[in-house]
Amino acid sequence: MQFLHLTNISVLMKLSVIIPLYNEEFTIKKVISELNNVQIPSFINAFEILVIDDGSTDHSLLEVEKMANQHPAIKILKQTKNRGKGAAVRLGFSKAEGDIMLIQDADLELNPADIPVLINAMHETGVEFVNGSRFMPGIVRPLYSYKRYLANKFFSFLTSFFINVRITDMACGYKLIKKSLLEKINLKENRFGFEAELLIKALRVKKNNIAEVPVHYYPRNEGEGKKIRNADAFLIMWVIIKYAIFRLR
Repeated sequence: MQFLHLTNISVLMKLSVIIPLYNEEFTIKKVISELNNVQIPSFINAFEILVIDDGSTDHSLLEVEKMANQHPAIKILKQTKNRGKGAAVRLGFSKAEGDIMLIQDADLELNPADIPVLINAMHETGVEFVNGSRFMPGIVRPLYSYKRYLANKFFSFLTSFFINVRITDMACGYKLIKKSLLEKINLKENRFGFEAELLIKALRVKKNNIAEVPVHYYPRNEGEGKKIRNADAFLIMWVIIKYAIFRLR
């Protein structure tokens, strides 16, 4: 198996795919396998997959270790206890060697087939940040929790208002960022609020430096392994207040 097919190699950039992993033994293997089918644009000439195990208590890590033994593109990082998605992604960022970095969730709610669209949007617009959106038109998606939809739209509105850049989906897991921008940001949040922190701090560096593209979305519920809980909404709200209103660094 070859991961992330490279087509018409000519230039020039390395892609790091950051996968935070916590108790996803039934999906992680498929996520990595689907990455194998992605046709990466020609200006990407190297890649790596960094899987950060966030203290999983199931067989998730074992599944990744089996694949990593056969494929050197996969690198495994471990946190001894569960610290949260933000902490896992931050560890991945610190060890990644790529010029551009993509966050890929391990739960298959997002489709790796959308990755080329994200990368091409960055290349064509010249921005350093591309945000996936589950609400932009142009893609047919299953419906999901109305309460979660309203909460996300509210948080996206607040984030957009305070940074004066229109964001349609603050909490989407697909975020592509250049290392050159990431190096100017000091990330601190450990849990799900890190998405808001990343957006706010990135756009404080340079406002007109983001593009959004529509992505597919296949929602799960809590019984199917959904990690975010209602209580996380209060934490996300506090993150927005801290970094957008009080401008903490």
